[in-house]
Amino acid sequence: MVRYMRKSRLHLALLGTVLFLMLAMVFALPLATHADNGSKSGRLITIHDRGAEKVILTKAATIGDALKEAGISLDTQDAVEPAASEKLVASDYQVNIYRARPIIIVDGNVREKIITAYQTADQIANGVGIILYPEDKTSIDLISDLTQGAGLQLTITRATAFEFTLYGKTTTIRTQAKTVGEMLVEKGLKMSKDDRITPDISTQITSGLVVKLWREGKQTVTVDETVAFPVQQIKDADHEVGYVNIQSPGIPGSRNVTYEITIQDGKETSRVEIASITTKQANAQVEVIGTKPKVGTPNENRQYTRAIMGGYGFGDDQWVCLDSLWTHESGWDQYKSNYSGSGAYGIPQALPGSKMGVGWQDNPVAQINWGLGYIKGRYGSPCNAYAHWQSENWY
Repeated sequence: MVRYMRKSRLHLALLGTVLFLMLAMVFALPLATHADNGSKSGRLITIHDRGAEKVILTKAATIGDALKEAGISLDTQDAVEPAASEKLVASDYQVNIYRARPIIIVDGNVREKIITAYQTADQIANGVGIILYPEDKTSIDLISDLTQGAGLQLTITRATAFEFTLYGKTTTIRTQAKTVGEMLVEKGLKMSKDDRITPDISTQITSGLVVKLWREGKQTVTVDETVAFPVQQIKDADHEVGYVNIQSPGIPGSRNVTYEITIQDGKETSRVEIASITTKQANAQVEVIGTKPKVGTPNENRQYTRAIMGGYGFGDDQWVCLDSLWTHESGWDQYKSNYSGSGAYGIPQALPGSKMGVGWQDNPVAQINWGLGYIKGRYGSPCNAYAHWQSENWY
């Protein structure tokens, strides 16, 4: 009896183990099947084409390949959403095919026939380079003229463009309104007792019409203004006059300015600033400028001499004498040689020229500085030297 019970218990244990394994396999099977569904069974594609719906199961790589597999051909002007080139990665897709069809575009006196798959008026117009403004109206209808063939007609009703000055600010705007008064209603503008408008509100809106709306008397207006950036200059004597190197470019600032203005008969007669708030600080522009005078030509030599003569203690009252003296002597030419054989040379006509030191033959700076030093040491001033020259014909 004991042996029988032991065997029964053993059989029950074995039976429980078998049942557990079978249940585990049953529950695991759907998970594996689901995980492999996309790769083994394919992807579900629902195709919407001209009101018809077609469902396929495919292993194609892209939308375009799936359409070919379904026997659906596309014209070059047809549109597909998602795009035919899109790769298939999800388990199911909704694909819309928009077939190209003829559309006649009527834009005023212009009629144009095109083939397009675009669906909206904006898309159709943009596709052929037609600009639509927000105020323009569009409608898409079936072609009523059977001689034109089947298709659609896009009609564009253009808004009228005119110039509108509203409280001092002039812009070009568009409207579908027929009169000035209707335009004010369309734009949501209500006139107060002090407002004036020209032309009259009954005036027909026409292309290029000028409409002005203003308020009589004193009023305030706030505008954005640009603030010019300041310029900081660093003087560099190593570079000649005219040299400019921008180390850091300036950045303009901005401010909100409130003015009190007076309007009479639609014209501004006065404007007074009553408040200002800086909204953006201007950044200064830093420039390196050359201050070294140019030399070489007679006129440049003259300008250089006048710029440095103060360093020798000569005032502006001495310039006329110095200019006359060296104009007679050399014409401010650093290569001027005395052809009489005396050996005098250069701008100050030094005798001999070599006494002017390094650069005496071609350097006007060396010649001018020697000449100023010579005049100061021998005569005390250019006017004294010029007076001596006038009496003796040399100095």
